[in-house]
Amino acid sequence: MTRMDATVTPLRVGLLGYGLAGSVFHAPLIATTPGLALDTVVTSDPERQAQARTAGGPDSGGVRVAATADELFDRADELDLVVVATPNRSHVALARRALEAGLPVVVDKPLAATAAEAGELAALADERRLLLSPFQNRRWDNDFRTLAALLDEGALGEPHRFESRFERWRPKPKGGWRESGDPAEVGGLLYDLGSHLVDQALTLFGPAVSVYAESDVRRAGAEADDDSFVALRHASGVRSHLWMSATAAQLGPRFRVLGSAAAYVKYGLDPQEAALREGARPARGMPWGVEPEFAWGALGALDETRTVPTRDGAYPAYYDAIAVALREGTPPPVTAWEATAALRVLEAARTSARTGSTVSLPD
Repeated sequence: MTRMDATVTPLRVGLLGYGLAGSVFHAPLIATTPGLALDTVVTSDPERQAQARTAGGPDSGGVRVAATADELFDRADELDLVVVATPNRSHVALARRALEAGLPVVVDKPLAATAAEAGELAALADERRLLLSPFQNRRWDNDFRTLAALLDEGALGEPHRFESRFERWRPKPKGGWRESGDPAEVGGLLYDLGSHLVDQALTLFGPAVSVYAESDVRRAGAEADDDSFVALRHASGVRSHLWMSATAAQLGPRFRVLGSAAAYVKYGLDPQEAALREGARPARGMPWGVEPEFAWGALGALDETRTVPTRDGAYPAYYDAIAVALREGTPPPVTAWEATAALRVLEAARTSARTGSTVSLPD
């Protein structure tokens, strides 16, 4: 995806929420995407409001702030896109409100708490002929892009097992809604990190036909799942094993992918999130998402392996594609129907973990 000409009159974006997702991911990426302009940020916190006013960059003229979603929707005609980066429990209501106001919407993952809710939003967007796209930025992780290229090249032969991990060592809960045991909050790692892991597996290997899962609360004082495992059998025949944990004192490989001709093993996390957290911003023509050679993964069999240069991470490509989709009417980079399919898997995983059974999914 080539970046849009910066001379094009930018599309005005309203950002709902300025916590982790809004301030670290969405605001910087929107503000640095040619063709988009961060117009308004909604947050009721005075300190975050002060930070948000400068989030559009030095040439933006300043970002407007609003304390409530009502204030933003009262001037919906001044916006071209709404991004929902609020706590999970409010995603559906705010996305529906934006669509009903005639506005395209990007929604941070998970799109909804259930596949049924996601499907209703997707149908509403289709009916209104409006863009609705979940923010599945991990499709533009450096390791995922590298693996996808290797699979396209046939470098592994026929893939048969995909192992993928998002593991952390956080022995003490931080609290907050993400670790709340209230089902309405849609917290826990299964729906947080699991949303990324399942989306990546389905993107690479197609629909799942069965799901088995284990989900536990390991840490003292924790309320939501902090150590979960999901096994998928894809219609393609590939099996995916997905781990998400806050209790891993030593980390396993990010990817271990086995095929008929070779395996690919990769450790470490994509560097883009850490860079964004530290205040770095992608700039056109400048290196971004670059990984040092010592972190590259290995491809091959037994002792006959070679390191594979990791492709650069490319989070900016998501909003580049959103800008193009809005102007040209092309499909968004991630669709709401894809999120609906992933939520069916997550719901089946929750059922499997509760019952100890394997759950079949309809074709």
